[in-house]
Amino acid sequence: MSDLANDNVPGNPSIQADAAERLGTDGVGKLLLRFSIPAITGMIVNALYNVVDRIFVGRWVNEMALGGLSLVMPLMTVSMAFAMLFGVGAANMISMRLGQGRKSEAENALNHCFWLLLISGIILMALQLIFLDPLLSILGAQQGSASLPYARSYYLIILYGQVFLSVGFGFSHCTRAQGFPAISMISMFIGAGINFILDPLLIFVFRWGVDGAAWATIIAQLAQAIWILAFSFSKKAVIRLRLRLLQRSSPRSFKPSPGIVTQIMAFGSAQFFLQFVMSAVQLIYNTSVGRYGVASLGVSNGGDIALSGMNINGSMAMLILMPVFGISQGAQPILGFNYGAKKFDRVFKAYRAAVVVATVICVLGFAMTELFPLQLVKLFAPIGSPALLRFTPWAMRVMMLLLPLNGFQIISANFFVVTGRPRTSIILSMLRQCLALIPCIFIFGRIWGLWGIVAAAPVADGVSFVATSIMILFEMKKLRAQMATS
Repeated sequence: MSDLANDNVPGNPSIQADAAERLGTDGVGKLLLRFSIPAITGMIVNALYNVVDRIFVGRWVNEMALGGLSLVMPLMTVSMAFAMLFGVGAANMISMRLGQGRKSEAENALNHCFWLLLISGIILMALQLIFLDPLLSILGAQQGSASLPYARSYYLIILYGQVFLSVGFGFSHCTRAQGFPAISMISMFIGAGINFILDPLLIFVFRWGVDGAAWATIIAQLAQAIWILAFSFSKKAVIRLRLRLLQRSSPRSFKPSPGIVTQIMAFGSAQFFLQFVMSAVQLIYNTSVGRYGVASLGVSNGGDIALSGMNINGSMAMLILMPVFGISQGAQPILGFNYGAKKFDRVFKAYRAAVVVATVICVLGFAMTELFPLQLVKLFAPIGSPALLRFTPWAMRVMMLLLPLNGFQIISANFFVVTGRPRTSIILSMLRQCLALIPCIFIFGRIWGLWGIVAAAPVADGVSFVATSIMILFEMKKLRAQMATS
């Protein structure tokens, strides 16, 4: 029987413990393969929630509807940021506590994670429902924009599934941190499969348009959340979810602790800020391309066309980089467990292997976008306007110029989280997506308009690569010193 099958034998404490202990004993290459393939699959499948919607909407509604989906992406990214703040934060804490043999503390982190995800999901849903129209105006939706009605209609429905997204996506990280990557992968398959089936049914058969795409997404997220919670309550899990509050006489009750909340948020802060900054960048992109699109493309609806084109390129970047984030997430339990167990030689091996695999993925993505940009654009807009089909392939080639460097940067940022330096990880995460990119967008946009905005991405990639290389060299030197004295 395979390792994954053995992991899921119910009620067997020795097998449950072994699922975590193998993180410190099995070959690093074998572990990275075992954890990364499900993580990569899960990240790609999770990306398909949005990308599948865009493909169906772009091909069979219209390109203005595709621009509407682009308008609300910053809000969706903020929602994802909070899910990652608590989900990734708890997962990092769980893997380290299991590596240190402190199982009860790991279980306490899991239970805190559930309540944090649930409460934050409800609050986010309520706030966005109340302030949806002002938020859309801030996001760059101009009065009279052809994309605005599509954006409002789509996101109003998406908000009703906010809690499902928070719990389902956030808890999948905690499941993987326990040594059960297959459970997390299956949850993603369930969600994406349902979304893929319902999208054409609701868009075409019921003729709901973008509303159908939104309903398909939240139904899929509900199914994913149910699956992952069912496992977390079961005896198959190494640590279990318990909802009994404040029963201090019971060792199995959950006792809220501000200290644990603070630790979870510290461990998840890097991913949170990365997602939050991505939202800010999406907002700046939306407002900037809307401002310069008409003049640069020479058509009256140039702003909406530029929005649609950047949406397509963002979708391609997401699909290419999701496997890299999957490698990063797959390496996290290995790095965290072995760092907690002070097995620094295994930490080095896992990091190097993750960087190599991530770089190979980025090189392949670079080749694809440079050689076949028009064909990739036509996946989303087979009968798009001439202006869209001129602008988008060119922009794709320029924006992906330094894509091969991104794998190293993403893996290295996560490495600092695992080694207990979330502040450094935050700096690296923000550098490419904020500190370097945003000034380039503003400066290049004023000088060269829409073409300058497109060129900002590779410049930011280069700056980030240089800074990350310097910081990782210093960190490796410190770890080698610890290794020599341990």
